[in-house]
Amino acid sequence: MRGFHDDIEKLTTGNGDFRRVLYTGHNLQLVLMTLPPGCDIGAEVHNDRDQFFRIEEGSGQVDIDDNIYDVADGSGIVVPAGARHNVRNTGDNPLKLYTIYGPPEHKDGIVQSTKADAHAPHHDEEWDGKTSE
Repeated sequence: MRGFHDDIEKLTTGNGDFRRVLYTGHNLQLVLMTLPPGCDIGAEVHNDRDQFFRIEEGSGQVDIDDNIYDVADGSGIVVPAGARHNVRNTGDNPLKLYTIYGPPEHKDGIVQSTKADAHAPHHDEEWDGKTSE
């Protein structure tokens, strides 16, 4: 197996898609995200998976249940399974981040250019158990 190796900061800051799945393993998944100013991911709960966010560019807020955290370049956030959470871009520039799901959430290789694309009903884009290798 080759695993994944690349300049994650460069990939993250260069990403223009709302969601881009880079790598899917059996137990975790690496995903790039870009939120335009005023955009959020939408409040959600993952009852069966933990999630990590790393902010590489921009500023915003992350809600975890009743907690609100200001985030900017360098912020790391862990959302435990079962916590209601949201990520919001509160700045004037795109909020660029990567996230790691454990276990995976999305089908390997999925690219969703906009939030509307990501929130449209695409049941065939949920993780199907297939990995990157």
